[in-house]
Amino acid sequence: MLPHDHEFARLKEKLLTMSSLAASSLQNAIKALVERNDDLARQVEQADDQLDALEIELDELAIVLLSRGPIASDLRMIAVAMKITHDLERVGDEATAIARSAVELNKEPQLKPYVDIPRMATMALEMLNDGLESFVSRDTIRARAVLPRDRDVDAMNKQLQRELVTYMLENPATITRCLHLMQFSKRIERIADHATNIAEEVVYLYEGRDIRHTGKDPQA
Repeated sequence: MLPHDHEFARLKEKLLTMSSLAASSLQNAIKALVERNDDLARQVEQADDQLDALEIELDELAIVLLSRGPIASDLRMIAVAMKITHDLERVGDEATAIARSAVELNKEPQLKPYVDIPRMATMALEMLNDGLESFVSRDTIRARAVLPRDRDVDAMNKQLQRELVTYMLENPATITRCLHLMQFSKRIERIADHATNIAEEVVYLYEGRDIRHTGKDPQA
């Protein structure tokens, strides 16, 4: 393997490590909510420092590769990797925010069984995994399959928001708890957006098609 190839392999490896850590943070944040586990929630906050450190490492590696005057195809790979790094860091931030709010919510009686939020989180995690796997395997079909699933998460978020508004109107004593849950739902919806961003970047990287902001896949 040439030194050039070795460095790109390191770039992909670090991205996968960062993706795994971001996904684990979200899983643990949701578990902390469902199980009312404050210790687990605090572990998520600690993991955010690792994600921040990985972001810095990846940016530094990308800068080294850029300084060597890469050819056009490599330049596109580096640019996309940097964008994916930013999306993963934001996933970690959202997971950390969920974990912090879970600690506050756990001080109150549980409002309702937590079903919708874990389901949304599972959908977002699957989207994230498929986006990163499609990046590594150069599988744009898998990347495109992520895009319509974002609408499903959006729909679940809107449904839950409406339900929680009804709770607040019928019983003002639930307002604080409902607001926390509304934030959780919105943060998971944002994580699905980041997964969608990654999938769109994969299509751009391997096909040269910019499908951002179009509202649909041009191949559909």
